[in-house]
Amino acid sequence: MRGHARRVLGAVAVVAIAAAVLGHFGGAEANQQAAANQQAAAGQQAGAGQQGRQIVGGRRVAIADHPYVVYLTTSQGHQFCGGTLVAPAKVVTAAHCAKAFPQGMRVVAGREDKQSQAGADARVTKVWTHPRYQEVTTGDDVAVLTLDRAVPYQPLPIATPADGADLYAAGAPATILGWGRVSEGGSPSRFLLGAQVPLTSDTDCARVYGSFAAKSMVCAGLAQGGVDTCQGDSGGPLVVEGRLVGIASWGEGCAQPGNPGVYTRVAAYADLIAQHL
Repeated sequence: MRGHARRVLGAVAVVAIAAAVLGHFGGAEANQQAAANQQAAAGQQAGAGQQGRQIVGGRRVAIADHPYVVYLTTSQGHQFCGGTLVAPAKVVTAAHCAKAFPQGMRVVAGREDKQSQAGADARVTKVWTHPRYQEVTTGDDVAVLTLDRAVPYQPLPIATPADGADLYAAGAPATILGWGRVSEGGSPSRFLLGAQVPLTSDTDCARVYGSFAAKSMVCAGLAQGGVDTCQGDSGGPLVVEGRLVGIASWGEGCAQPGNPGVYTRVAAYADLIAQHL
């Protein structure tokens, strides 16, 4: 079974958006930028067969209720992933997001409507990705971004081993958030969307995905499907009891019955993340 890095607004989609915008303005400079975007997209390991996700089956939610959720953009302002503010100038996201567009990446915080000018737009000055990261299905899909300035929004605490196993108990209600696709193969959302999904037992997730590793991953989703993260939600938060327990990472399709989303298990990396905050 092939796995999909669901949360990046796929390389193809971002390039298509960029091409449309650049084509409108035309010119050699625009063509050069389009080529650069294509090259960055092609180099991303979570490429055509393994693309990021967005919220399917969700509803519009207020950024004021989730001030920690942010999105990542290319240097041209095209949103491609999500992230979580965990300190005033630090964002936790997926490694496959951090590697997708390493040059000129920006973080937008406090903006519910992507077409508005609300919130803060910060430049990423430093990127740490897990040194063992290779691809989403082998784990270690975690990164920390350092911003050029503190942003005035409430960070979200990260889960730690001290929180205990109950935080990852099967059936626990979890919140997913993002601006990704609203259906598999569909269009990205203009507004922040959110939904609730239950955590899946490690045993059930391992039955679905042969590469699932309980020590570093956690699954969430409805058995009947219909609610999930999708392309564009990669790197975004999985929240339980007011803590960041997961990072949107990969899965098979979007919101398919029997195929939950797979998230990086944040508690497993808490000490390492803390070293970069």
